[in-house]
Amino acid sequence: MTFDTKNDRYPFSQITARPTYEWPNGARLAVYFALNVEAFEFGRNPGPDFTTMPAAPFHRGFAYRDYGNRVGITRIHNAFAEQDNPLAVLANLSVYDACPEILVPFRERGDEFVGHGRTNSERQLDMTPEQEREVLVAVRDRMLQEEGTRPQGWLGPFISQSAHTPELLVETGYSYMLDWWFDDQPQYFRTDNGPILAVPYPSMEMNDIPALINRGMSDRDFEAMLIAAFDQQLRESEHAPQVYAVSIHTFLMGQPHRVGILHRVLEHINRHQDEIWFTTPGAIAEHVLQLPEVQPTGTT
Repeated sequence: MTFDTKNDRYPFSQITARPTYEWPNGARLAVYFALNVEAFEFGRNPGPDFTTMPAAPFHRGFAYRDYGNRVGITRIHNAFAEQDNPLAVLANLSVYDACPEILVPFRERGDEFVGHGRTNSERQLDMTPEQEREVLVAVRDRMLQEEGTRPQGWLGPFISQSAHTPELLVETGYSYMLDWWFDDQPQYFRTDNGPILAVPYPSMEMNDIPALINRGMSDRDFEAMLIAAFDQQLRESEHAPQVYAVSIHTFLMGQPHRVGILHRVLEHINRHQDEIWFTTPGAIAEHVLQLPEVQPTGTT
C-alpha cells in the first residue's frame, strides 16, 4: 500500500492564532484521565513483558496484564472514587466476556466508556476495510447493549489506524477519535465522509507505557512530569484553552507501589478545581462540536 506524502487531513494553525473560547463554568483548562482496560487472547503476543524477548505461549505478558484486571483496576477505581473525579474507560470488547464485573463500578459512577477495539491482540492496520468496519460496528453495538448508550469516541488497540480508519469511524457513527495527537486543543480532522473531531490523547508523552517502559522513566519522575505539565498548561490556558490528558493502564498504575502517584497527582489537580473542568473526552468533544467559534475549516 502506498500513501500520499502530503497530509491533507487537517490544516496547519498555530495555537496562538486561533479563536479563543471557554470550557463550561468559564474554565480554560479541561482535564481528563483515560484508563485503558484491556483483555488479550492467551497464546497471542500481548506485547513485551519487559524482561526478556517474549516467546509463545507468552504467559508472562498475559499474566502481567491479567494482574491489572484482577487487582490493579480496583486500586485505580478507588483513587478516583475517593476524590470524586471522573474517568474515561477505554475498554476492549473482550473485557465484557472475560471479566465483565470489573466494569460495573465505573458504570455505576457514570464514567464514559470509549471504544477500544475487540481485543488488544489485533491491530486495525492489519485489517481490510471490511474487517475493520466489522470491528467498529461490533464494538458500537455491544457497548450500546451493555452500557445503554453507544460509544461516541474511539481509540484503536495499540493506537493503530489503517488508511481507511477515519472514514470508517464517521460511517459507523463515532463523533471523535483519540488516535491522533497533534495538538492541545480538539481539532477537526478531514475524512471523505465528513469531519471527525480529534481530541488530544497523550499517546507519546503523559502515558504510563511509553514513559515508564519505553523511556525508562522512574516513578518519581513520572509523577513530577504529570504535575509539571498540569502547572504549565494551567498557566498557558489563560491565553488559549487547552486539554490536559493522562493515559494509564491497569497493570502499570494499579501496582501497589505506583497507585500513590494517582492519589498525589489528583490531590494537586483538585486544589485548582475552581480554575479547571475535570471531565471526559466525550464531554470535551460534545462541547467543541457546539462552539460557533470553532468550525471544520478545510476538513470537508
